[in-house]
Amino acid sequence: MTATTSVPHQPAPPDEPGRPPESHGHMVRRRALTLLTIMLLIGVPAGYLVISANQSRDSGKVKEARYSATGLTAGRPSSVLCSLYQVKIPAKATEVAYYETNNWKTSRLYAQFNTSEAGLAKFLHKIDKSTGELKENDTAISPRDQGIVGWSFTGEGPWYGLTHTQKNPAPTLDVMVNRADPDHPTVYVVSRTTP
Repeated sequence: MTATTSVPHQPAPPDEPGRPPESHGHMVRRRALTLLTIMLLIGVPAGYLVISANQSRDSGKVKEARYSATGLTAGRPSSVLCSLYQVKIPAKATEVAYYETNNWKTSRLYAQFNTSEAGLAKFLHKIDKSTGELKENDTAISPRDQGIVGWSFTGEGPWYGLTHTQKNPAPTLDVMVNRADPDHPTVYVVSRTTP
């Protein structure tokens, strides 16, 4: 026969009054309330995350499908890329997409976005240019670069272009602007740099 040792029960401190025993009904209500609280704390945020993720995924799929045929990625390039290529996309720009290519000779960032007239002026100001320097029907982006991302500057216009040439290693920027919607021009940029 084996001997069992019992753990001594520690008495309540003498200065605390004893608690009355909990009734079965009270215990059931307390546990139900605890379970409900835990379910709400976990279930509501989890449900919100599932709904949000589905909406985000669906939105991303639509944009990705639109740009995937051209090689462009929906969204803003990183701040490091924007700084390296000197492409400062306005904060309130919409329909932003980009694509980067690198080889041993030249690196390029292709970017497009919709903006306001003020956003266009601000973008051009960042590269020391102005809207007055845009030339109508001047196709600043080469056919080769257009082909890389599937751009075509022959649709509804008017179309304007300019080139901002800088000394290496600073990038050269080719800019095209579509003013079919004069209040919301679409901007296309190719920034190329030679390391």
